[in-house]
Amino acid sequence: MVSSCRGGGLAPPTVRIVHSGLACNIEEERYSERVYTIREGETLELTCLVTGHPRPQIRWTKTAGSASDRFQDSSVFNETLRITNIQRHQGGRYYCKAENGLGSPAIKSIRVDVYYLDDPIVTVHQSIGEAKEQFYYERTVFLRCVANSNPPVRYSWRRGQEVLLQGSDKGVEIYEPFFTQGETKILKLKNLRPQDYANYSCIASVRSVCNIPDKMVSFRLSNKTASPSIKLLVDDPIVVNPGEAITLVCVTTGGEPVPTLTWLRSVGALPGKMVLNGGTLTIPAIASDDAGTYSCIANNNVGNPAKKSTNIIVRGKLGLEALNMLLQGLSLLHSSLAGWLPVNLCPAASSMVHLMKILVAALSIFFIFATTFPANTNQGTFSFFPPFPFEVPPNLTVPQEKSPLVTREGDIIELQCQVTGKPKPIILWSRADKEISMPDGSMQMESYDGILRIVNVSREMTGTYRCQTSQYNGFNVKPREALVQLIVQYPPAVEPAFLEIRQGQGRSITMSCRVLRAYPTRVLTYEWRLGNKLLRTGQFDAHDSTEYIVSSLSRDSYGIYNCNIINEAGAGRCSFLVTGKAYAPEFYYDTYSPLWQNRPQVYSYSLQWTQMNPDAVDRILAYRLGIRQAGQQRWWEQEITVNGNIQKGELITYNLTELIKPEAYEVRLTPITRFGEGDSTIRVIKYSAPVNPHLREFHCGFEDGNICLFAQDDTDNFDWTKQSTATRDTKYTPNTGPNADRSGSKEGFYMYIETSRPRLEGEKARLLSPVFSIAPKNPYGVTNTAYCFSFYYHMYGQHIGSLNVYLRLKGQTTIENPVWSSSGNKGQHWNQARVNIHPTTSFQLIFEGIRGPGIEGDIAIDDVSIVEGECMKPDQPANSKWVLQTV
Repeated sequence: MVSSCRGGGLAPPTVRIVHSGLACNIEEERYSERVYTIREGETLELTCLVTGHPRPQIRWTKTAGSASDRFQDSSVFNETLRITNIQRHQGGRYYCKAENGLGSPAIKSIRVDVYYLDDPIVTVHQSIGEAKEQFYYERTVFLRCVANSNPPVRYSWRRGQEVLLQGSDKGVEIYEPFFTQGETKILKLKNLRPQDYANYSCIASVRSVCNIPDKMVSFRLSNKTASPSIKLLVDDPIVVNPGEAITLVCVTTGGEPVPTLTWLRSVGALPGKMVLNGGTLTIPAIASDDAGTYSCIANNNVGNPAKKSTNIIVRGKLGLEALNMLLQGLSLLHSSLAGWLPVNLCPAASSMVHLMKILVAALSIFFIFATTFPANTNQGTFSFFPPFPFEVPPNLTVPQEKSPLVTREGDIIELQCQVTGKPKPIILWSRADKEISMPDGSMQMESYDGILRIVNVSREMTGTYRCQTSQYNGFNVKPREALVQLIVQYPPAVEPAFLEIRQGQGRSITMSCRVLRAYPTRVLTYEWRLGNKLLRTGQFDAHDSTEYIVSSLSRDSYGIYNCNIINEAGAGRCSFLVTGKAYAPEFYYDTYSPLWQNRPQVYSYSLQWTQMNPDAVDRILAYRLGIRQAGQQRWWEQEITVNGNIQKGELITYNLTELIKPEAYEVRLTPITRFGEGDSTIRVIKYSAPVNPHLREFHCGFEDGNICLFAQDDTDNFDWTKQSTATRDTKYTPNTGPNADRSGSKEGFYMYIETSRPRLEGEKARLLSPVFSIAPKNPYGVTNTAYCFSFYYHMYGQHIGSLNVYLRLKGQTTIENPVWSSSGNKGQHWNQARVNIHPTTSFQLIFEGIRGPGIEGDIAIDDVSIVEGECMKPDQPANSKWVLQTV
């Protein structure tokens, strides 16, 4: 059956978040928020279903900032947010915001909780104040186990194959310090005995949430166990010249197990050019930036890590010329310092004050020389005989052909200032025309030869550059400076870069291409082309744009028009796509619930859309509708006739029927005019169990990722777990629990309670169904509707506790009516329970599993269904007030 209708379509936005991907658990509307639990490394998918017209714009954000800082930008503005390989820091509250300019934006949020369990680490400690080199001499030893996790981890200890419990061994104490809130478990060995020297294992567990397996680490405690000790085979400090290679050697002198060696630097990271081989660290061609304190650290998880450090000092790079310049100042001291240097002290040094000034100057020069160059020693005396050249003041000039410099965008250019003087000073380059940074991001760039090299020149680099001598040049003179002008040529920047024009035949269009900026601006020419056909050329006058007019469009007039605007540096291009095709239709919001039908195998869907710019080209005569089942290749097509003109914003409706549950379909919609087919729009429609107008039937086999919107009760002691025999942990407790799901499939899923340790007798796990709406009251008949509630249960094991089912009515959140209960071992098979319920308002069903006296007490449920109408063969047991049937 096919029908269509047309009406108004403007609507403010609404939003709803649904989830897919690999969720471990979803708790719906818990304390007015939704919680989505996922395992670290899995893929998070959140879909934002929006309504409203025009189609709302969607943006995803995260608490404390934009989501674009934390995941791919392509996801931020999409309906589906997808984070592959999610990490623990990406947990938090995610918001979906939809707005279309009508009313206030619609916002929904969901909290994502990322579960993980890191490998545990065991560290060994001696009693405080009695540390010895070996643990053999210690009276008390502590083994501390630590593992990062979410949710909080639980620990257990083994000695060999023996499980250690509090009170099971008088020489062992197990406790959790208060300040760790139960996240660190310590094993205390008191008054070490021979049997205490053994292999200890710490098992960290998060109770298999998100199917995260337990993790174990072992440590061998012996009478040789000892904390690490090390030795550095280097001096402290180490003084080196720039460019030399240096090797630091660190060796272990004790420790059991054998310690691992690592190197650290007190400030900053280790040099990237370093070579590390065990405890040997080599730095080739050391530079001044590599100076600092380097530490070797040895760790074997026993006691405190051992640490040894050394300081590396890199001599300054004061040049020989600069040193000789300074030594020239001592030429007057030749006759006075014969005992220190081969010179004589100047006769002018007769006064004591003058003599002290000379001595201070001499010692300063001596210190500079001694800290810059290795000293020459001869029987303990210091001597040097450097040359004493004459100094030349600095001077700066710019070669005539080097300013102004003309280059093109993308080239490599060298700005040059010729510098003379002895010693030759360093040149500092900066911008002279504006306060902006240099190409490397700094405000000044250094040059030793007076040349500034710029790679990949851009138009923003056009301007005047200043070169000047550095402050220290050997003389107390004002810095010299010069200016260099750089001119960067670039092709014209134009608008629009691309524009689509849709117009019917016989009508006129005007295309305009405008120059925004270009250099050089002189001799700008233009040319208009349709494909390869030259239409018109010319040269710009006082105007900054050029136009091309087509007075009457024909079939030959359609195509791509290019306007090229050209100067010496290249060309800019405006492109216009001229077509007579109709615009694509725009689907109305995604209806996440299909039209309801009472037939069990099929469903209907209300397809709604509006037409973008319906009168832009020509009147739309019909739509070509294509539909195919998801994953199939073949399209089924038909035409939808349109009578009369379509108005802007008008809502068109077309009902798709006979769709097979629960398949998804791809729908394609193409407008048709006298000029042919326009642009198509494609969307996917999916089946989902309807929530309104009221519940008629509900079936759940716990196969989908969101377990049919069931949720864990946060007031219980532990949780129900989704499980299949194929994915079951190989360490599961035998002689309890099902061998397959209700249908007999080992790949099929079911929900069960795991009653192994640390679960205790009487602890409860509660599973909440979604909230179901009921049929409205019939004024001429019964006041409420009956439903047949059925499920399969599996209760096998010698320690089976109880399985209870409660009915919770809306408005009575603290009142739960019992509807079914069973206790004890029911054998290694699935049983069915069928119960008639008569809710008077919206309701939930609660499954409560209670742990029995031992670990062989697993209880499972599967294939839950709720169908309108009473059960086919109700049976009233003599000792029960509930209507139920158990098969």
